[in-house]
This record gives sequence, C-alpha cells and structure tokens, in this order.
Amino acid sequence: MVKKIALPAGPLIFILVTALTSVGGLDLPQALLAGLTTWCAIWWVTEPVPVAATSLIPLAALPLFGVMGRVPVAQAYGDKLILLLMCGFMLSRAMECTGAHRKVAIGVVNGVSRIFGKGPRSVIFAFMIATAALSMWISNTATTLMMLPVALAVIGGASDRRVAIPLLLGIAYAANIGGIGTPIGTPPNVIFMGVFDGLGHRAADFGFLEWMMIGIPVVLVFVPIAWWWLVRGVKGEMTFDLPEGQGWTRGQVGVLIVFTIAALLWIFQKYPVLPSEWATEMGLERLGGWSGLIVYLTNGAIDATMSGPATVAAVIAVALFAIPDGDGGRLLDWPHARTIPWGVLLLFGGGIALARAFGSTGLGDVVAGQLEGFLGGASLITMIIVTCLFMTFLTEVTSNTALTALMMPILGATALAIDVDPVLLMAPAAMSASCAFMLPVATAPNAAVYGTEEIPINRMVREGFVLNLIGVAIISIVSMLLISTASESDDVPSPIESGTSASVIDG
Repeated sequence: MVKKIALPAGPLIFILVTALTSVGGLDLPQALLAGLTTWCAIWWVTEPVPVAATSLIPLAALPLFGVMGRVPVAQAYGDKLILLLMCGFMLSRAMECTGAHRKVAIGVVNGVSRIFGKGPRSVIFAFMIATAALSMWISNTATTLMMLPVALAVIGGASDRRVAIPLLLGIAYAANIGGIGTPIGTPPNVIFMGVFDGLGHRAADFGFLEWMMIGIPVVLVFVPIAWWWLVRGVKGEMTFDLPEGQGWTRGQVGVLIVFTIAALLWIFQKYPVLPSEWATEMGLERLGGWSGLIVYLTNGAIDATMSGPATVAAVIAVALFAIPDGDGGRLLDWPHARTIPWGVLLLFGGGIALARAFGSTGLGDVVAGQLEGFLGGASLITMIIVTCLFMTFLTEVTSNTALTALMMPILGATALAIDVDPVLLMAPAAMSASCAFMLPVATAPNAAVYGTEEIPINRMVREGFVLNLIGVAIISIVSMLLISTASESDDVPSPIESGTSASVIDG
C-alpha cells in the first residue's frame, strides 16, 4: 500500500516542494534541486521502484532542468571512489567463490577459542571477532551469510540452545560494526570520502589510512562492549562442536595473497613519510609511502603520487581475472564478477551527483545557514552526538547508503558554515549509519539473522536499542579524541591535516 502511494507521491511532492521553496526565496535551480532531492528520498525509503532505478533520476533530471551540466553529472556516476567500491566488491566475490573467507573465519574462531576456551562466552566472542575482521574487507551481507551456516551448526550441536540468540545477534552486530573499520567495509564510508573530497576546503585528502585511524579504534572498542552486553545473561558451561578447518586450496591461497597485497598497498600509499631531503631533492614538500618511493627511485620519471586506492583496486581486479586458481580456472571469472551489487554503485553515483549539485547551486550553503541558526551556540560534542543519534535511528527505517548520500553534503556545508572541519561531523555520521541494531529492516545482517527464526523481534529491539546508544557514545568520544587530537599535531598523519601532499584517493 505504501509503495502504491509513494509512486505518484514522489513526483507530486517534487512539484510541490519546488513551487514552495521557489516562492520562499530560493532561486529556480536551488528549488528544483530541493524538490528533486525530496523525490529521491521518498522513493529511496519506500522503494516503489528499485533503488537503482531511483538513483538514475539525478542523471536525467539535473541536466534536463538546467541544475547541473550533463558532463559533471555523468562524471559523478564514474567517480574514482565508485571504481574503488566496484573493484572492492570483485575482491570480495573472489574470496567468496574460492571459499577463502570461510577458511579465514573458521581459523579465527578456532584460534580465539583455543586462547580463551570453549565456553559459551568465549565461542560467541570468537565468532564476533572473526565476523568483524572479515566485514572490514568484504561486504557485511556476505560476511553474515557466510558465518550463519557455521554458527547454526554450532548451535545445533550445543548442549543448551539458549546460546543461539546472543550468538546470532553477535554475528549480525559484529558485521555492522566491522564495516566501519576500512573505507571499503561498507558503502557509507566511501560516500563520505567522495563528498568530503569534493568539498575542496583543504589540500590534503582523506585517504585509506586516515579513515582506518578512526575506524579501527571504533571497531576495537565497540566489538568487545557489544559482546559484553549480549553475553551478560549467558552463564554456566556448555559443550560445542566447533568446525575443523581443512587444507587450503591453491585458489584460496592465491586470493589471500592478492588480498594481503591490496590491503598493504592501500594502507601505505602515502605513509610513512620519507626523509625530507629526498623530497627536497625532487623539488617537492613531502614524499611518502610506496608512491613516493617510486618517484624518488625513478628520479621523477614516474609520478606514482597520481595513483590512489582506486588505481590499486583496478590492478588487483585485473590480477584476479588473470591468476590461475589451480583447477583450470581463474581466481575470479566474469560470471561471478557480474553478480556484484551494481545497484549500490548506481545509488552511490546518484548520491555523489546530488552532493555536487548542492555545492554548485549553493543550496548546501542555504541549508547550512538554516542549521547554523538552529544549532545556535551548541558545543561541538553536542552537535556530534545529535548527528550520530539522527543517523543511527533514522537508519533503522531507511537505507543507510541512501541516507548517507543525502546527508553528507548537508553536513559538510554546515560544518564549513560554522567554521568546523567537516570531518568532525561527516565521519561520525557515516560511521553511525552502520550502527542500527534494533530492527531486521535496518541492515542486511540484521535481516539475515532474524530470518533464522531463532530471534524474537522484541529481543532484537531491546538489545539493539541499548547498543544504538552505546554506539553513539563510542563514535562521539573516539571521534572527538582522535580527530581533534590529531588536528593539533603536526607529527602524525592526521585525518584533518592540511598540506600539499598528493591526493590519496585520486584514481
């Protein structure tokens, strides 16, 4: 019923919002953009048509209505970070096809269990660690679906099935939390990087390592706290039959090697900083990482600083298609590669296009001015907490990717209007979009574990509500401590460090 109403409501509200905002003082391009964004938001939330189809509306409407030229709109759908996400999906698919992710998961579960014991609390902790670690690099959904059969087998062999609920919730929540750790862990992270890069308010970009400097601490703090909350009522001893790992195939080893190389290249693209005399010799202010080393060793003949995570991802994707798997095939073939979530990439493109239109039309400044007046003299920590609460609880009923795409340009413009580095509002908001734990519809991992029919909805709501609030607290505190502290230091690679270093996300 909602979808039937939303189908005509989207374009009708577009007309209404455009008319009202135009009369209210916005110029026509700004009013059209406000109406168009509202239309997309309604259809993204209610899905009367597929999300990917809604994501094509900006591609057609922005040039058609004269809000933005067709070339910059088309460029948004081919943004370098979309390519990074696409190749990241392909790496994830290669791990799934070879079974390497399952081998890693079983190895981590057994390893942690050997260290901490095979009691129920320890086993749940082991599953959460394995899930979070994998979710940092492959999709949250794929990680959850891979861990579920292993968990259900453990539950089936447990002497007390009361362990089922905390174990299954632990897997879902750890998958959501783990995605915060790296830029490719979940789409909202990449959306933040794309919009932040487009603000152009400083020379240094927000790259792979910069994100991990705040994302990894959140994961390291949040996973143990979430585990503690979920197992607080788990008492006594139980017996479990943990899965045993089998031998590694050549394909699994190959994918793991490629994955490790990719991670190292992403992390060390521009750090650590190389000796200053090397940079001076090359006539540059700084050189860093493997890209800077290539520049120095080739005496500037090869400017590897023009590369970035998207470049690395493309090289890795080609390697996956080229390297044999030992069974007559390749680590990745096209029939499997084409099953990646293309709709998410279109959603990302639509969000980037709208974000750039907010900047080019000045609508972002208008909205930021309104928010600035609303916030008044609120402290920075208050603004961060309010932003995190808004993103967390709204994600319970809407797509976190779509919500992030809509909110990033608004938060970026607001931060600049109140003279605050945009990272301080945008990064916590992006992380909070992964921290909706109450409802099955909030995230795919939540829906997957709820689908096992082992978890009552009221139990998920009760456990998730508390973890939502805990997540807001952790993200707010970590963001304030790490980002603010780093901004005051010139001796460490800071997420908000300004300078003239080469782009780390150019691709």
